[in-house]
Amino acid sequence: QLQASGGGLVQAGGSLRLSCAASGRTFSSYAMGWFRQAPGKEREYVSAISWSGGSTYYADSVKGRFTISRDNAEKTVYLQMNSLKPEDTALYYCAAGAHMSIYRAQYDYWGQGTLVTVSS
Repeated sequence: QLQASGGGLVQAGGSLRLSCAASGRTFSSYAMGWFRQAPGKEREYVSAISWSGGSTYYADSVKGRFTISRDNAEKTVYLQMNSLKPEDTALYYCAAGAHMSIYRAQYDYWGQGTLVTVSS
């Protein structure tokens, strides 16, 4: 089970840190991803991290502004979001899967989503 948190309302240029806490004993064996879905749009890939944290991927739209990390001892994955833009407004979901991927279908477990709203 995945529980995402940390969303909120922030002004453009501000920062937020999202967290995704996992339950279960196998968290450290899963790659983790963050996706987002804006109103009226499809869910899109944001970032992913390998089970060890040694590899990370970012969508071009967030590269250089967002940082994904994980703490396997705490069973938590984070998404640090800096220099936020109004177009980052979306419901953010965390997901767990066997391998890092930009494709939703590659992830087996999903959190409930946390809302990020960036005002201009």
